[in-house]
Amino acid sequence: MVGLSEMDWTPDDETLNLIRHVALQNVLEYEGKAAVGSVIGRIMGMRDDLKQHGKAVTGLVAKEVGQANTMASEQGLEAVRSVLENEAPHLLEKREAKARREGLPDLNNATKGKVVLRFAPNPNGPLSFGHTRGLVINSTYREMYDGEFILRFDDTDTKVKPPMLEAYEQIQEETEWLIGRKPDRVVVASDRIETYYEHATTMLEQGFGYVCRCSAEEFKEFRISKTNCPCRSQTPQDNMVFWKRMLNGNFKPGEAVVRVKTDMTLKNPALRDWPALRLQDTNAHPHPRPEIGSTYTVWPLLDFQSAVEDHLQGVTHIIRGKDLMDSTRKQTLLYEHFGWTYPETMYWGRVKVHEWGGFSTSQMRTDIEDGKYSGWDDPRLPTLAGLRKRGTQALALRNFWLELGITQKDISVPLATLYAHNTKVVDDEAPRLSFVRHAVSFDLIGDYAPTIELPHHPNHPNMGVRRWSLENGKVWLEGDDLEKMDLRLKEFADVALHDREAHLESIERSDKRPIVHWLSDQNSIEGVLVGTKDDTCFRIEGRMERHKHPTGTIVQLERVGYARVMEDGSLMLCHEELQDE
Repeated sequence: MVGLSEMDWTPDDETLNLIRHVALQNVLEYEGKAAVGSVIGRIMGMRDDLKQHGKAVTGLVAKEVGQANTMASEQGLEAVRSVLENEAPHLLEKREAKARREGLPDLNNATKGKVVLRFAPNPNGPLSFGHTRGLVINSTYREMYDGEFILRFDDTDTKVKPPMLEAYEQIQEETEWLIGRKPDRVVVASDRIETYYEHATTMLEQGFGYVCRCSAEEFKEFRISKTNCPCRSQTPQDNMVFWKRMLNGNFKPGEAVVRVKTDMTLKNPALRDWPALRLQDTNAHPHPRPEIGSTYTVWPLLDFQSAVEDHLQGVTHIIRGKDLMDSTRKQTLLYEHFGWTYPETMYWGRVKVHEWGGFSTSQMRTDIEDGKYSGWDDPRLPTLAGLRKRGTQALALRNFWLELGITQKDISVPLATLYAHNTKVVDDEAPRLSFVRHAVSFDLIGDYAPTIELPHHPNHPNMGVRRWSLENGKVWLEGDDLEKMDLRLKEFADVALHDREAHLESIERSDKRPIVHWLSDQNSIEGVLVGTKDDTCFRIEGRMERHKHPTGTIVQLERVGYARVMEDGSLMLCHEELQDE
């Protein structure tokens, strides 16, 4: 028999939306096959008050699960994800958090005080959002194990990804800002070419390397057929002759390359006699560092240079993307030749941010040079400079990556996840400020004090108050608020709007009329709010509260969002979404 509570119960919109959203969350989690029981269990765990309405809830869940499965089948999982991103991003974050491991696992074979880690960017541009993961994870382990952290510039490609001279200094500054300290050591690969030559010479003299004069097409055929190229049988003496000819400029780029002997029958083609050093036309493509320029024509490839440098710098642990697993395999074979012990290695999977899609440093550099973006700090770009310009805090980035932890599973996350971390960091210290969009002025009618006081921060009285003058009897309201007619001016009074007049009805809150932010005419000026959305910039004009906050201050704009004070006096939204659009 159904009880009265079951018969009389009518779910409200909040409950119906919850059931729908959890069903969509479940269909994502189970790849298009949401389960009624799973959804019911999750909802009951979130809402104890629904347990007494179990039969009715079950019917609603069954309906929503069916619709969610149909959507996934007909429109695809990305359509489901899109709905959650727009309507319930917190559930999307919870679902994807199951694939993550919060915090960092212990390092294998790590001794406190003897751990050495490195972060090795190519300085073909400043740091991007993706780079910050390597910085945060490696530097955090450095702190955990009281070890050393090396910043190494892998800058040995002068043609495909040529270094950018100003990036060397900028990356060091950005590194210190993000991790809160200078790296223990800074190594620049282009300073150490002679060292790589020494190891190449050893490799050739000891017979586990050779100078290959086959064309790229010819060697590709040998690799595919799993057969040795003729150059492989050269004596060490012959290889040294060819090596010296490479160094003396007797070969042109593409005519000779130094290869590491492995095994041409290895299952993975990428490991078969992989190239270690090649010729570059540094007259046509000189190194941008003036002290290097066109000095060298033989340059190490990344897998050789990085392997040698990791050994020489005493790196004990390498933590990097799983896309570099082949690099580990190549370098391990080289280490075996030299008799070295390869560092312990950990991998992470790819993290894709929905709103950014695919950006590469090379493409961003081209787009900046072509004028598509204003510079590396353009707020539309996923660069560290762009994030900082928008007010993203170092602690927020660190917390974001540490929450994701290290997992080889590929993860897709919305920018809202980073925004949530940033909000937690800035909220407690961000002074409140008013910005009225599309402002309309009203004459204030009634009896009121000539000045009012508003807190700089509602939770911190010690931050003081802002004093607004009402002596000239004029206030500014947002254009979108005018249709409400009866309003509560926040921290002040209830008013009724008639034409361009605001008639004061009560200083005390008298009813449930909507609360709106506003501005005193005498304490405001014309202002501009700028931001980004969907790779476009927008500009909103309005009235801004007078303030003395220095450039770079993060403020919370009432009913708008967090913003950063810019040099030109405008305000830039820290996050893409407006809170009260």
